[in-house]
Amino acid sequence: MDYIDHNGVRREETGSQDRLLHRLYTTQIGRLLLKPLIRPGVSRMAGSFLDSSFSRCLIAPFIRANHLDMAPYQRRNAKEFVSYNDFFTREIRPEMRPIDMNPEHLPSPCDGKALVCPIGKHTGFQIKNARYTVSSLLRNEKLAARFEGGYAVILRLGVTDYHRYVYALSGRKSENVHIPGIFHTVNPIAVELADVFKENTREYTLIQNPEFGTLLQMEVGALMVGRICNESGAGTVQRGMEKGRFEFGGSTIILLLQKDRVQIREDLLKNTLDGCETEVRLGEKIGCCIRN
Repeated sequence: MDYIDHNGVRREETGSQDRLLHRLYTTQIGRLLLKPLIRPGVSRMAGSFLDSSFSRCLIAPFIRANHLDMAPYQRRNAKEFVSYNDFFTREIRPEMRPIDMNPEHLPSPCDGKALVCPIGKHTGFQIKNARYTVSSLLRNEKLAARFEGGYAVILRLGVTDYHRYVYALSGRKSENVHIPGIFHTVNPIAVELADVFKENTREYTLIQNPEFGTLLQMEVGALMVGRICNESGAGTVQRGMEKGRFEFGGSTIILLLQKDRVQIREDLLKNTLDGCETEVRLGEKIGCCIRN
C-alpha cells in the first residue's frame, strides 16, 4: 500500500521485506512456510533470543541497513544497549515527540501510518478489500455496538518506527483486556488476505473522557512480536502518559471512536479514500472533538 509522508509526498513500500511477505501470503509454498511462523511459540522463542546479550550483534547492522537516525534517542550508540529488544524499545527524547495538549484535540498515541475507516451498520468497517467487524475485533457485541457510526483509526508501526506508545486522552481507564491469538504480520498484504485483526493477539482498554466520550485503544501484536507490554491497570491517566511498548516486530494500534464525537483530519480521510496510508507521529493532532 502507498503512503503519504510528512512532506505530503506519495511513496510506495517496495522493500525486500514487502516482496518476501507477498510471496508468503500469495503462494502455496509460502502459506505452508507461514503456518509455523505465526504460532505464539515461535514468537516466544524469538523473543527470548532478542532479550539475550547474544542479540546485540544485530543492532549495528540494523541501524546501517535502515539508515536509522539515532540522534532523536536518549541512547545513540549501539554499544549502549544490552540486547536487541533493549534497542528496539529505545526511548526517544521527549522534545522530539511533543504532545498536543489541547483538550479538544485527539493526538496520535504512536508513530505509524494511519488509515481511517468509518464504522457502519452492524459495526462493520473495510480496509481495502478486507471487511472486519468491531464485534469480531473485541469478541464483545455489546461493547462493539457503542462504536457503530463512529471511526476506526488504524495506526500501523513498521520495524523502524518508535515502538513506545502513550494514552491518547486523559480520563478514567478500564482494566486491560487481553485476547490471545496468533501473530500474522500487519503488513497491508496480510491485512487484505488474512483475518489479521480477528486472529492476532491483542489487548485493549477503554478511556472515559468528557470531550470525546468513550475511546477504545487497542494494541495488536504481529509477526515476531512476542510481547505487548502495557504498564498499568484501571485508574486515572493523562494524555501523553506512556501506556506501554511493543517488543520486536511490526505492530498496530487501533482507536475506536464513538459516533458524532470526533472530526478526523481531512487529509487522513482523503488519503484513506485514495487507498493511501498517512504517516503520523506520536503526539500530533489527528482529529478534534465535535461540540454538540
